[in-house]
Amino acid sequence: MSSDVRMRNGSVRGATAGADAYIGPVLTDLFGDVSQWPDQDLVGFTETLDADFTLAAYAAGLFPMPLHESGYEGIGWWSPVNRGVLPLQGLRVSHSLRRSLNRYTTSIDRDFERVLLGCADPSRPYGWIDEDIRAVYTELHERGWVHSVETWDDEGRLVGGLYGVSVRGLFAGESMFHDPRYGRDASKVALVRLVDELSVDGRAALLDVQWLTPHLASLGGVEVPRRHYLELLGDALGEPGAPWPRPAESTRRGRAPEGLPR
Repeated sequence: MSSDVRMRNGSVRGATAGADAYIGPVLTDLFGDVSQWPDQDLVGFTETLDADFTLAAYAAGLFPMPLHESGYEGIGWWSPVNRGVLPLQGLRVSHSLRRSLNRYTTSIDRDFERVLLGCADPSRPYGWIDEDIRAVYTELHERGWVHSVETWDDEGRLVGGLYGVSVRGLFAGESMFHDPRYGRDASKVALVRLVDELSVDGRAALLDVQWLTPHLASLGGVEVPRRHYLELLGDALGEPGAPWPRPAESTRRGRAPEGLPR
């Protein structure tokens, strides 16, 4: 457990030598300088991906997504021209969502594997989480870089959740899901819990949601130009990361009182 804590609260540089090797020269060789990135969301391709390269890419403003629908079997690396972010202080909690917060319990990292499987459900439209993606994010979770938020109902069912990559003051949300039968608002409840964790002790983390959807806009998400996002990212990587709770101590209902430990 102590090694996880060091990684969670440490920087990319120095926390894992493998990722350090990719920062700078290798990423620039593959994708060019940021000033040379194309005026489109898709920046480049690789035939494969691994955990260290993926971690370094997040620190450079990129994230991976397969291109199966195009017939290409490799990985696309994306940096949206207009990036979706959710300012923590701008989160909108409606009256109905406030009621849902008291209907479910939430936890942190208690069941990452099932959250990932829920997000990867092949019956979901536009599914993109394949075996290679699952393997990389599972490894990063085991190393303390990827975290999940789970939403549970009173019957003990996992009814929603989300997961993403946490690098110092950056949390890059990857995917979220809810059970359509039992989990109304369950993914939104998980997002509220995430915002609470990222806001502990007045932290001003950068919550990256990749592309802004109507769903995320209704919760307070906004778009920022790529160059401004990269400036925000640089600031975030200079900030300490969230003090993620131990999974066994992370379950709660509703929101933590303002200013109290979560």
